[in-house]
Amino acid sequence: MNNIIKAGDCKESLREISSSSVDLVYLDPPFFTQRTQSLKTRDNSGEYSFCDSWDSIQDYCIYIKERLFECKRVLKETGSIFLHCDKTASHYIRVLLDELFGMDNFQSEIIWHYRRWSNAKKGLLNSHQTIFFYSKSKEFKFNHIFDDYSPTTNIDQIFQKRVRDTHGKTTYKVAENGDYELMTGKRGVPLSDVWYIPYLNPKARERVGYPTQKPLILLEQLIKLVTDEGDVVLDPFCGSGTTLVAAKILGRNYIGFDISEDAIQLVKKRLENPVRTESNLLKNGEQAYINQDVDIFRILCELDAVPVQRNKGIDGFLKIDDEVKPVPIKIQRKDESVEVAKNLLERASSKNKFLCKILIKTNENHDISLFDLSEDNTIIVEQVEDFIAHKQDVVREYLGEREGYLYG
Repeated sequence: MNNIIKAGDCKESLREISSSSVDLVYLDPPFFTQRTQSLKTRDNSGEYSFCDSWDSIQDYCIYIKERLFECKRVLKETGSIFLHCDKTASHYIRVLLDELFGMDNFQSEIIWHYRRWSNAKKGLLNSHQTIFFYSKSKEFKFNHIFDDYSPTTNIDQIFQKRVRDTHGKTTYKVAENGDYELMTGKRGVPLSDVWYIPYLNPKARERVGYPTQKPLILLEQLIKLVTDEGDVVLDPFCGSGTTLVAAKILGRNYIGFDISEDAIQLVKKRLENPVRTESNLLKNGEQAYINQDVDIFRILCELDAVPVQRNKGIDGFLKIDDEVKPVPIKIQRKDESVEVAKNLLERASSKNKFLCKILIKTNENHDISLFDLSEDNTIIVEQVEDFIAHKQDVVREYLGEREGYLYG
């Protein structure tokens, strides 16, 4: 009973699946957010939504438990289940999973970490979700996945075999000739339980306009971890169908249910033409986006400025009283004249109409004032040290105490 997509309550649909026939169950159920989740399609021609409101947490737990019971039944003894949730009700769900699958079959609490736009709400910014990983038995299938070594790892030392001495401490194993004994190869660092995978970009090609859509990369990693080609992957709350698309791409069979007929039609459309967005951030790494010269970066740090990468005209933005201000900074390069550096800053700032800009001079010192206030609202700084000590007063005075710009 493979490659099935069906509309309806998964509680009933799951009962049609044979016991011990599924290798992996992934659930991304409602999170108990107590609101309706909705999002328009990319072309604004339609809207997908689902209700996530409940009379009580007890009702929610009963709802989840009834469906988890069926999920456990359909799993093979070698199978695993991943349940995706957030901080809202994760503590309740963990207890349900312990009760149904047994505490001994808890394998991992996977933290999916990502960066989001900041907001002004009181409290810490939400930047992760939780995926509970349980197996049905101790005989569960598991495929090791390895990450690259950290830049801080001493690669030359990882090939040296280690043994424990008489005190139980780890030491390098030495051959009879006095040399260290070496391993023949290493595959990398075993995958940890914290996964940094970027949140799906609003402009990503794979985005379909479904609320709570997860990135394919995330589901592919989960599927690779506990299944092989030809295995069966089941998603009882398939939504936009990301799990099923990932399963198809990886050569797995799939079963998906969703209570929304619109969602099912969307899934069928995606499966006809699977689209996968490559993450340049994951592919190239965060370091690939850092291109500031060491000396430029040092000056920005001294200014307590927030660096800007990949911009010829703006190197950073001024920070005053621990708050980033709309005051762009350009640092003159050794091969730039003041005029060239100033033009680059003006060009990069033109569309935003910043009320104040700062150019840090590093050469061609002329007999000008310490802070040359040019006619086009650019402060030209001769002495960085003096400017650091007085930056707040200088910028504020130059702006003529304009309320709301620095302190609003």
